[in-house]
Amino acid sequence: MKIEQVAVEGAVLTVYLRQPAEAMPLAATRPLVLVVPGGGYEHVSAREADPVAVRFLAAGYHAAVLEYGVGEQARDYRPFRQIDGALALLRERAAEWGIRPDKIAACGFSAGGHLALASAVLPLPGQTSWAGRQRPNALILSYPVVTAGPYAHRGSFEALSGAHDPAAHLAFGLEDKIGPDTPPVFLWHTMDDETVPVENSLMLLGALQKAGVPCEAHLFPHGVHGLSVCTAEVNTPQPHAGRWFALAAEWLAEVFDWNLGNA
Repeated sequence: MKIEQVAVEGAVLTVYLRQPAEAMPLAATRPLVLVVPGGGYEHVSAREADPVAVRFLAAGYHAAVLEYGVGEQARDYRPFRQIDGALALLRERAAEWGIRPDKIAACGFSAGGHLALASAVLPLPGQTSWAGRQRPNALILSYPVVTAGPYAHRGSFEALSGAHDPAAHLAFGLEDKIGPDTPPVFLWHTMDDETVPVENSLMLLGALQKAGVPCEAHLFPHGVHGLSVCTAEVNTPQPHAGRWFALAAEWLAEVFDWNLGNA
């Protein structure tokens, strides 16, 4: 495995690359999963970074982790520009890194789920089209922040907008921005999440269904917010909810029509 760190629009992108070998011609190039950790746009959760990336590596993918702007550095749409820049860089260097540029998925957790989804549906200020922008080819969303309405994770939107007024948060809500060109989505949440209510995922699921976007969704009955990969390593051993990863890897292999690894 080769690891590279590169700066993107002030963010740090850590790229984990599986090594090619003549004995493995079918894996000379691979899809990549861009991992976007959560943290309420106030920090970038280490528990949802490297532990997730290495699981996708084991499943046969290249992986990358985006450490984007948080706190005051989350203002002025900076995280959205950073993920756009990260996707652009991954495609620009696809030949060098052995990445299949049309098979890049974004896997986001909590606020990182919001950022991953926003990269596919939220235009930047002043944009009238998606020309020149980058989008992931598939989305894996784990207990994502979605709505800026009554079920909002208010702290995320306060960090993004710099304001406490809920009216200022509405521009960052995503459930009303889903369209038929939204990439396929894998979605999971726990029903008793007290930090980001499950209604975020339910509203998103309804919007995806209405727009005709392919989606697989799993709602697990129990589990605190921030489960990550649901193991003792990340302090959240939850074997049942932890099945999300194998389900997501199986789903992604079907979406990308590619499967060399074992989830």
